[in-house]
Amino acid sequence: MKRHLDHRLKLRHLRAIDAVAAHRSLVRASAALGLSQPALTRSLQDSEQALELKLFERHARGVTPTEAGEAVWASARRILAEIGRLEEELDRLTSASDGVIALGALPVAAVGLLPAVLAGLKSSHPRLQVRLVQGRTEELLPLLAVGQLDLIVGRLYEPSAPDGMLREALYDEPISVIGRAGHPLLSEADPRPSSLTRYDLVLPTLTQRMGQEVERLLDAQGVMPTHCLRSSSVGFIRELLHTTDTLTICPRMMMGGDLRRGTLVVTPINLGGPARPAGVIRAGGRPTPANAETLIAVLRAYLADMATRGLVQTADMV
Repeated sequence: MKRHLDHRLKLRHLRAIDAVAAHRSLVRASAALGLSQPALTRSLQDSEQALELKLFERHARGVTPTEAGEAVWASARRILAEIGRLEEELDRLTSASDGVIALGALPVAAVGLLPAVLAGLKSSHPRLQVRLVQGRTEELLPLLAVGQLDLIVGRLYEPSAPDGMLREALYDEPISVIGRAGHPLLSEADPRPSSLTRYDLVLPTLTQRMGQEVERLLDAQGVMPTHCLRSSSVGFIRELLHTTDTLTICPRMMMGGDLRRGTLVVTPINLGGPARPAGVIRAGGRPTPANAETLIAVLRAYLADMATRGLVQTADMV
């Protein structure tokens, strides 16, 4: 059956479908679009009439996409992402910008790696703009799949099922014991995991994936911290490390900037644990934009510099 969607379906319909499917609520979707609820309802009705399909099930708690609605929503997100990239490209052609990179960043990479990398990118390509989206893997992958992101940087978690993404390991992100430069632990003759019980610790919260990994490593070493704070704030953890003898246990790159400046140091205590590869994730089935490849080149150069300082192992060293 030929529906002639190219003549009947409009961008406003796609925006309405995207907003309602994302928010699962007509009230929240209308607020996000800046439309009245009756206007949004009419747009949905027009969409269903054009498609000759029911897209949403209405219920007391909101709306849920039907199977057809999920399929249309997936296409709507891809089309709207392409429109967004077209707008960015046209802005580039009519302004002083050399383009925009839509970059996804996992939490550790966002705080400990990308500030220096983006500073290097700004230095070498001052007109290139970056639109940064921080989140967890499960939040960023759908955005990469539909073209709203060009690239994701951070820890490479093994997918539970094949997802068509291309993962490239660039470095290893070990969990390390970190303290301030000149920390008393550094002068001990034989520091070992049991030494940690003599110091205050500040650790990532157990609601964070990294916090759970730290907990497993401590359990494996038989270490039961006696004085331990937990925090999801990197700023709070950094302040404690710089101003007290508190130690932290976290992915080393989370403190990458401070390690490079020498204000924090990795202690000799080795907690073991499996390799933790990190790097970039690209969308399979479409080429990586040239600007994103430029960022990857700057990232590689920064990691190489960190490797010469003994602060990171790059993929070719692992």
